[in-house]
Amino acid sequence: MSTPTTGPQDRRPSWYEIRLQGRLDPRWATRFDGMTLTTDSDGTTLLQGPVVDQAALHGLLHRLRDTGLPMVSVARVETGPREDDPTTRPPRTSANPEPGD
Repeated sequence: MSTPTTGPQDRRPSWYEIRLQGRLDPRWATRFDGMTLTTDSDGTTLLQGPVVDQAALHGLLHRLRDTGLPMVSVARVETGPREDDPTTRPPRTSANPEPGD
């Protein structure tokens, strides 16, 4: 079995969304480096944010286990504007001209 190799362009953090059943007290937010903690009206808690690599993800999941709340989902998601989508580019200004201007 071979494992895929990654190049330098793949070394940026991945964005994760992790949903827990139950409400996680906001004081826990400091334990989840750079993650945003949101409690929803449906009684779940959503953690969102960057995770630098698989080792960091496993560490995060271990800390979440310590909360005692059941995990509903863990998802890696894309965030930020796509370079090939003209609707997500910043507006043109003199500081940000279109190529060829």
